[in-house]
Amino acid sequence: MKKMITGGLIATASDLYEADILIENGKIVQIGKNLSADGAEIVDAAGKYVFPGGIDPHTHLDMPFNNTVTDDDWKSGTIAAAFGGTTTILDFCLTAGEEKLAPAVEKWHEKANGNSVIDYGFHLMITDLTPETEAELPLLLEREGITSIKVFMAYAKEFQASDRTLFKAFKIAKDMDAVVMVHCENGSVIDELVEEARQAGQTAPIYHALTRPAEVEGEATKRAIELAHIAGAKLYVVHVTCKEALDEIINAREKGYDVYGETCPPYLTLDQSALAQPGFEGAKYVWSPPLRPKYHQEHLWNALKAKQLQTIGSDQCSFSFNGKKRLGINDFSKIPNGGPFIEDRFSILYSEGVAKGRISIHDFVDMISTSAAKIFGLYPQKGTIAIGSDADIVIFDPAVKREISADTHHMNVDYNPYEGWEVTGEPISVLVRGEYVIKNRQFVGALGSGRYIRRAVQPATAEQINV
Repeated sequence: MKKMITGGLIATASDLYEADILIENGKIVQIGKNLSADGAEIVDAAGKYVFPGGIDPHTHLDMPFNNTVTDDDWKSGTIAAAFGGTTTILDFCLTAGEEKLAPAVEKWHEKANGNSVIDYGFHLMITDLTPETEAELPLLLEREGITSIKVFMAYAKEFQASDRTLFKAFKIAKDMDAVVMVHCENGSVIDELVEEARQAGQTAPIYHALTRPAEVEGEATKRAIELAHIAGAKLYVVHVTCKEALDEIINAREKGYDVYGETCPPYLTLDQSALAQPGFEGAKYVWSPPLRPKYHQEHLWNALKAKQLQTIGSDQCSFSFNGKKRLGINDFSKIPNGGPFIEDRFSILYSEGVAKGRISIHDFVDMISTSAAKIFGLYPQKGTIAIGSDADIVIFDPAVKREISADTHHMNVDYNPYEGWEVTGEPISVLVRGEYVIKNRQFVGALGSGRYIRRAVQPATAEQINV
C-alpha cells in the first residue's frame, strides 16, 4: 500500500528540510511539498524528525561464545533493534579453523530466515586460511554479496587468527575491493596477563579491564594498520575504545591510509569504574575491549565530530546477569563477554550527542546510518532518504524523555547497562521498505519479513564516503 509521510523534518547526513515523502512498493518515489496523496495512507510526522533507518554494522545474534550462546536470537534481537530505530543489521558468520566457509554462511541464513523482522546482511569471520579456504573465500564473497571479512586478533583460545592469516585476508580483500574488519587486541599478551591475575587470586570483574589494558589495543591497532597498508587493503577497526588505538587510526588516516573506525555507545558514556562495583555487579559491564577510564570518552567524542571515526555499532552480544554471566562468579575470565545495546544505540547517540551539542544532526545520521551503508556496500539502497532508496524510515520524537530500564526494553536479558538513564528522543514509528514494524511504539511487524541484502562487491571509496 502507498504511504505518504507528511509534516516531518527530514534529516539526512547532508540536508535538513520539510517535505512530504511518497512511498510505493517499498521504495521512496517522490519527495516534495504538497504531493498528491491519492490512495495513500497518511503518516503524520508533524513535530518529528524523519530519519533514514539506522544501520547497525556490528551485531552478534544467536552466537556461540565462551561455552554458551547469546541470549538474544534473531527474533528478540531484531524486534529490539526495530524498537530502537534500526532497520538493517550486519551480523557475523562464525567459522572454525580449517573448516570450509560456505556451511557457516548457510548456518547464519538458517538462523535469520523466518525470524528477522528487519533487513540484514553478513560479515564472514575467518580464523585460518588453508589453500582450500583461501580459494573458496573470494568465490563465496561474490556469490553471497558479502563485502566484509572479520578477523580477531584477540580471544586466543576461541577466535584469534595468526598475523599470517590476517595478512592473507587483507590480500584477498584487496583483490575483491572488500573491507577487513579487525578486533584489535593482542590476545596472546592478554592471556598471559589473565593467567597472572588468576594465579594471584584476582578474580573479581574489575580484573577483566585491568588485564586488557589500552596499550594492547593500541599495539594491535598499529599492527593491523601496517599489515593492511602493506597489502593495500581497506581496514575497518571495530569497537575503538581508547586514545591509544584512536591515535594510530588518526595517524594512518593523515597518511592517506584506507582506515575506518567504529566505536560503540558504552565507550562514549560508561567507564571502567562500573566494573569495580561491589560483589558481582561489575559482571554486567564485562565485554571486550573493556570499558576504559573516563578521560578516553572526550577523545572519542572529538574523533567522531572530526570524522576520524565513522560509525557507531552496538556490538550487541547479550548474556543475562542472573543466567549466563554467572558462569564467571568465581573467575572473571569465565564471564561471557558482551552486553545488550542493539535497542538503545540510536537513542543514546542522539541524546548524548545531538541533544547535548556534541555532534550535529547531520553527524548523527551519518554515524548511525549513512557511513555504514557506504563502507559496506548498501548505499544508496540504504542509509539515506532519496528517490529510489528503500523506504526505511524512522519517525523520531526529539522532545520525548524516557527512562531506560530492563523492565521496559525488548531485549531478552534481565538487565540494562543504562538502567535508570534518562534519554532525550525516541523512535515512534519505524518502517522497513515502506511497511510498519513499529507503529506508535507498538510492534506490528511479522517474523520473517526481514530480507537478506546482497551488497555491492565494490563498496564506496573513501572519497565517496568523504570521511
